[in-house]
Amino acid sequence: MPIDRCQCRIVHEQQVEKARKSALPPAEIDKLAQFFKACADPTRLRILLALHQEEMCVCDLAAFLGVSESAVSHQLRLLRQMALVANRREGPVLYYRLTDAHVSQLVLVALDHIRE
Repeated sequence: MPIDRCQCRIVHEQQVEKARKSALPPAEIDKLAQFFKACADPTRLRILLALHQEEMCVCDLAAFLGVSESAVSHQLRLLRQMALVANRREGPVLYYRLTDAHVSQLVLVALDHIRE
């Protein structure tokens, strides 16, 4: 039975080789992990679900969530860094929205999955 470079026995060499060939580069894996980490927080998920309906300003999101505007701004900053939300300014007010339909689809697919 073959032994891998990490001293692991290999039962199905073809499957291992196929998985290696289709593996993502480490940088992309890290970015994907960061995406899931961003979605792992209940407050951020609630923000994403609220923004799935329509764009909202920080103060309205704070009222919806029952937390301070500062707390919402902090979460939105993280979501913006992950390119999950974008904003636009109208006078002194910042309005947030999901960056694209993919974000909604990802959250809704995950929701469908847990409801099965």
